[in-house]
Amino acid sequence: MISTLQDLGIRSEHAYAAGFASIGLSFASWAIDLGKTKDKAQADRWGLFVGEWAPTFFAIGVALKLEETASSKK
Repeated sequence: MISTLQDLGIRSEHAYAAGFASIGLSFASWAIDLGKTKDKAQADRWGLFVGEWAPTFFAIGVALKLEETASSKK
């Protein structure tokens, strides 16, 4: 799967950027939902849901970086 992502032109920097963007999106979704509903529990759930994406993107970034390093050594 990682080599397929690499073949599609996705680099580790893209995955890292997506991880940082998801952190910002997590905060934004929490703040927007809190402003709309005034229900802190619902806002927290949305923020946590989106916040779970960041570690996934960072892990994919590390895997892509390892693949890039292995490809450059060949």
